[in-house]
Amino acid sequence: MARTRDPLQANPLECDTLCFMGTNVVSGSAQAIVFATGGGTWFGQLAGRVSEQESEPNAFQKGISRVSMLLIRFMLVMTPVVLLINGYTKGDWWEAALFALSVAVGLTPEMLPMIVTSTLARGAVKLSKQKVIVKHLDAIQNFGAMDILCTDKTGTLTQDKIVLENHTDVSGKVSERVLHTAWLNSHYQTGLKNLLDTAVLEGVELESARGLAERWQKVDEIPFDFERRRMSVVVQEQDNVHQLICKGALQEILNVSTQVRYNGDIVPLDDTMLRRIRRVTDTLNRQGLRVVAVATKYLPAREGDYQRADESDLILEGYIAFLDPPKETTAPALKALKASGITVKILTGDSELVAAKVCHEVGLDAGDVVIGSQVEALNDDELAELAKRTTLFARLAPLHKERIVTLLKREGHVVGFMGDGINDAPALRAADIGISVDGAVDIAREAADIILLEKSLMVLEEGVIEGRRTFANMLKYIKMTASSNFGNVFSVLVASAFLPFLPMLPLHLLIQNLLYDVSQVAIPFDNVDDEQIRKPQRWNPADLGRFMVFFGPISSIFDILTFCLMWWVFHANTPEHQTLFQSGWFVVGLLSQTLIVHMIRTRRIPFIQSRAAWPLIVMTLLVMVVGIALPFSPLAGYLQLQALPLSYFPWLIAILAGYMTLTQMVKGFYSRRYGWQ
Repeated sequence: MARTRDPLQANPLECDTLCFMGTNVVSGSAQAIVFATGGGTWFGQLAGRVSEQESEPNAFQKGISRVSMLLIRFMLVMTPVVLLINGYTKGDWWEAALFALSVAVGLTPEMLPMIVTSTLARGAVKLSKQKVIVKHLDAIQNFGAMDILCTDKTGTLTQDKIVLENHTDVSGKVSERVLHTAWLNSHYQTGLKNLLDTAVLEGVELESARGLAERWQKVDEIPFDFERRRMSVVVQEQDNVHQLICKGALQEILNVSTQVRYNGDIVPLDDTMLRRIRRVTDTLNRQGLRVVAVATKYLPAREGDYQRADESDLILEGYIAFLDPPKETTAPALKALKASGITVKILTGDSELVAAKVCHEVGLDAGDVVIGSQVEALNDDELAELAKRTTLFARLAPLHKERIVTLLKREGHVVGFMGDGINDAPALRAADIGISVDGAVDIAREAADIILLEKSLMVLEEGVIEGRRTFANMLKYIKMTASSNFGNVFSVLVASAFLPFLPMLPLHLLIQNLLYDVSQVAIPFDNVDDEQIRKPQRWNPADLGRFMVFFGPISSIFDILTFCLMWWVFHANTPEHQTLFQSGWFVVGLLSQTLIVHMIRTRRIPFIQSRAAWPLIVMTLLVMVVGIALPFSPLAGYLQLQALPLSYFPWLIAILAGYMTLTQMVKGFYSRRYGWQ
């Protein structure tokens, strides 16, 4: 042995003897020496670097950013074009600059952040009333887009009320010895006691428990971990003999056992005995019971710690079997999730027989079950293909769950994962939307995006529907803004090219934009059609571009008709009559823009088959009344508007009716051809 000043490892993460600040102890015990704190730790250095960097935006944030940048780029391109056309044709470059600047303001999606935030916030408030707490507002969109839900069995499909159903020896006979041995293991365990341990402790009468605790003293413990799937305690009676008691998954106990206590005798664990064991445990599993094996080993008393290597040559004592009955709400909740377009996959560490039994009881077709050893043997491409068509995965380790979730995401699915244990944390992090419950362990709640106050799929289904409703309302504003801006710019370009004066003053554009934005404030309160929440709603920028091309020019058609009306019918075709022209287009433009919300908010016939919520109706009516009244008000002179002749209003009604009719026709074609979000 030689002392050196050189570091043993270039990378601290490669050193197996270091424990890092910010990590969670999943299992095991140790004594440690603290040699760095705060900013001096590896975690502290990482935190310092991370705080200087922006977090990676999720799919929803990227989508919103793309829409915003699309509109801004559109504005940056069209504003100079409007400036050049008006400056060249009118000769007044200052006025043309003001007009172009007003067009730029109108094209800027200044209300988009407010509408998105208020819609998400309202959705979060409504979800809280459904016992769903949203930690990150952006998660609402993923909630509505989720098409695969991966979940554990315990507490989700079942009641999470573990009951010790029986305790038997290897042959299946009731055995108090097995129960008392398991009690010692659970009683002296210092790690996180799960529901199985609680059921075992409650399964022994108080007087018997006191006697066991007085008779046996703890010597040492080999903690549970998810690789071994078992844990051991070492106890000592009055003599100098130590007894190692191991409790865990049946297969893991069998792997370290060489003998069996059978009818009071110790016999070898041979193939014949193994078949008997399988028959007994399979029978218990088919009854929906979760089987935990109990084994022992007698050792001479010694000093020092016990290690994993001591878990060898064990004697299988018997089994303890637990029942966790399905919830009454599970079957209807699964049916509702299926009707909502969500595929449920069960990812559990339990036996495949137990999990399949529970799935059968709740009406979930388990099909071919995939177990952890199969997952381990497959490469990513093979597992991804298998995961798409598999409903039930059993005997999984935590990293198996994470891998399955990651591969399903890679295949283009929006994946949710619901879990509440330490072993669920990796999968919660990997999922598009991590879902945990109020009573979950800290690391699971920290990793989740959504917290359910009630561990129920029914609550989850209600939350999914509310998430889709929130996303649908948000999408209404985005689609209206994009299509309206596209149409308005086209109308402005046509008018600027052919009119001897500005089609509308900069002030008019700003007022129109302000009133239009005010009318959209009520969108978060709007109703949503049933067909819009039946299936997962996903962000689709390509659909938005197509929507702009289809619906934007419709408003331009009727804007041009309005230009013709004002030019030839009302003879507002000279600079002296430009105020009349501008007032006429101001009213038509404002009313058509305001009414479009009712046309685009639904694929149905508005006002007849689908009615907006009262706040939206009131706001649109209010804005329309203000828009019509402004040219007749005392403010008209200041705003450079003038009263419109009464003969204008039948034409106004006809133009709006034609606009709504054509929009409805295009909407019908569009929804049949491309669908409707």
